Order: sequence, then structure tokens, then C-alpha cells
Amino acid sequence: MTPTILIVGATGNTGKYVISNLAKLLEGSQYRILGLTRSLDSPTCKRLAAIPQVEMLEKDWTEIDAAWLEDQSVVKAFVAPHNLTHHFYDESDLLVAMLNANVQYVVKLSTMLEFIGPANPVFYGRAHWAIENLLGQPEFEGLHWTSLRPNVFTNAYLGPVAEWIKKFRETGQQDRLDLVPAADVPVSLIDPADIGRAAAALLALEDPSPHNKACYVLRGADDVTGRDIVTLVEEEIGAKVSEVEFKSTAMIDALAAYGICPDKAIPSIKAGCDFVWAGQATSYGTPTAQEILALAPPKVTAKEGLKRLLEGAE
Repeated sequence: MTPTILIVGATGNTGKYVISNLAKLLEGSQYRILGLTRSLDSPTCKRLAAIPQVEMLEKDWTEIDAAWLEDQSVVKAFVAPHNLTHHFYDESDLLVAMLNANVQYVVKLSTMLEFIGPANPVFYGRAHWAIENLLGQPEFEGLHWTSLRPNVFTNAYLGPVAEWIKKFRETGQQDRLDLVPAADVPVSLIDPADIGRAAAALLALEDPSPHNKACYVLRGADDVTGRDIVTLVEEEIGAKVSEVEFKSTAMIDALAAYGICPDKAIPSIKAGCDFVWAGQATSYGTPTAQEILALAPPKVTAKEGLKRLLEGAE
């Protein structure tokens, strides 16, 4: 069967960009790109399925075993796991299956550098630390891997801002603008498109072994403060923003309200904001890894990212 590159989370924030970029890089090659999705009927899935060399399959990645990977001839993979409380169980189970199925190389999506550690207050930072340490054990020598440690996603902080702008354009009325960043503390926002380009560049390498066991930091193309974001909003709406709350955690509270995370996980997620508000999530201290800058440097600025969100760009 045709050697296959598996994309877990193919229609998610980063997966769709991994597929579109990888297909360009591997055009005319022997590889099949197999994307997993929850629904074959989604517009994103249909768009990806139309790309040559790409196949889409409706399958829950947490149910993958070694036999299925062997049957699909998977030789490389991109894994974008969820950040729920059972993350470690699900991702480690998948990686063990990949090891046993003799998958050659995996690019995994981790989380921002400042969250990763055994005693970090952010629970999913501890989970990603555990996964990276699991992969570094001698038992996993047969599975080459690279871990990408992206900073705050553009859509995490600017997605609600784009929705605020859309509502204003529809109604002409302003609600309070809630922003997670502090007013004057910079943060580097990285667009999922840039993460996808980096992952695709790694997966397309004929010999990715120089990147084996590497953990690469990915910062955004620029840094912005809360006030910078207000300026971007005012440029888009052609008016002054009447009320702003900086360092707002309303977006995080909504995770529990909508049943995405349990109530007990919310303080842990909010703890991540402390790193951002302390100025630790910038490109100044720990910049994007040189290896990523050489392969696929981040290009999308915060301003461009906001415009992409307003346009619904994919």
C-alpha cells in the first residue's frame, strides 16, 4: 500500500494547514496524506479532500491501534491532541501504538514553553511535559519525533475580538471588549497557519533525523499589547472602543459554562495567564527556534491574523 502520512486533527486549528502545505511540498511524490476528521460533511473536510494525494477519513483518533496503523501503511504522522484532563492517557496510548506499528517519524503539537514542567500550575503543561519525557525514554528509540511548542494561538486571543467586531458591524452597538492580554505587556501571538507550515516542512523532509528528539519553540511574527489590539479594533470599526477590560478571563470561564472543561480545571488554565501578564510569552526572551526559522519562519502578524479571522480565511 502507498506510504501514508497521517494527520490527527486534520480539520482543526493547525491540521488543515499541515495538510494544505504538505500536499504542495509532496506534490507528485509517492505519499498519501490521510486526514482524520469527526465529520466528512464539514466544509473544511470537503475542501481538503479535493486536494490531490489527500484522503479524509471519519475516525476517532483515540481509538487508533497498531493494527490499524499498519493496515493504513502509516510511516509519518502529525498529532494535534486535545488539552482536556485525559490528554496524557489518549496521546500516550496513540504514541505506543505508533511505536509498535513501526511508524518512522511523528511531529507532535505541544504547548508554550512556559507551561511545560513537572510542577507547572497549568495542568496541560504538565501533561505535555510527561509526553515529551515519555518519548525521550530508551523504549521509544525506534520512533523519531519532534515536539512543537507554540506560543499563544492568534485565534485564542483574537477570535473573540473578531466576533466583537462582527457584532458591532451588524448592530452598531458596542459591548465591553474583553481582552486577555494586559494593557501594556507584550505577547507573541502565533497564527495556526504558521504552525501548520512548520509541521508540514518537517514532515516533508526525506531525512528528518536531525530533528529527532527536538523541542522547538514557535513564537509569532510580532508582539502586541492589549492597547495594540484595541488600536487594531478601532482601525477595523472606524470608531473608538468605548469600554475595554484588560486581563479578562471571561473566555476561560466560558470553558466551564459550555462544558468544555470541568470547573476544577479552570483555576489551572487561568494560571497560564500569569505567565503572559508577567511578560514571559514574548519573542524577546526565547525566540522561535533557529531550525524553524530556517525551514518555515512565522509570517502572519497579529494584524494579519485578525483580518484572516474576520474573513474566515482557511
